[in-house]
Amino acid sequence: MKTFGLLGYPLSQSFSQKYFTGKFDRENIDARFLNFELPDISEFLAMLEHHAYIAGLSVTIPYKEQIFNFLDEVDSQAREIGAVNCVRIHWVDKKPFLKGYNTDLLGFTNSLKPLLGPQHTKALVLGTGGAAKAVAHALRLLGISFRYVSRQPQGTNHVSYADIDEAIMEEYKLIVNCTPLGMFPKVDNCPDIPYQFATSDHLFYDLTYNPENTLFMQNGAKYGAVTKNGLEMLHLQAEAAWKHWNE
Repeated sequence: MKTFGLLGYPLSQSFSQKYFTGKFDRENIDARFLNFELPDISEFLAMLEHHAYIAGLSVTIPYKEQIFNFLDEVDSQAREIGAVNCVRIHWVDKKPFLKGYNTDLLGFTNSLKPLLGPQHTKALVLGTGGAAKAVAHALRLLGISFRYVSRQPQGTNHVSYADIDEAIMEEYKLIVNCTPLGMFPKVDNCPDIPYQFATSDHLFYDLTYNPENTLFMQNGAKYGAVTKNGLEMLHLQAEAAWKHWNE
């Protein structure tokens, strides 16, 4: 039986295990999907040795960037993004060869495109982690200019939450939440932006999928914004990962 899994911490509300277990059942695939909840990435090699012949991994918070240190090869697109969320593992003479990919790019791009209007030429990317890097790369490819938003901005393309005012909200009609704020169980949290300046021209996209309608999305919708959560993105990136694992 082939083994696949999800690497991250914490994983109590992970999407991947339920998704792939269901896929294996529906498609009569002789495989299993395990959660590898590691408090520290330094435990990765020991985990891999303990689960010899694991065939592929999805990678989530907080290891999409740290996993680079353990890879033998990185797909050119993932290297350009600077984040990996999919690892294919080939075993040769009982030794693993790990290649990293980024499927968040495809998942986000294909779920976002149908919602884009002519007004969505500029975006605010809330957060600066691995998922935000994939989102930023997707926006570049779509020709959408963007600025990162963080608590401690670094560089000219970054802005702090405190700096977001009515003028910025009016200029940036696409807002993408790449932070875990509002994710279950802390559903009463959301990024600190001036939602009262949202309009029907705005698109609020939240990479979070649990709960289905986050407080970030609720606050945008209250002022007429179109909203979307990250569930479709996760489905798309999971299927792309499955293709890489079986190449």
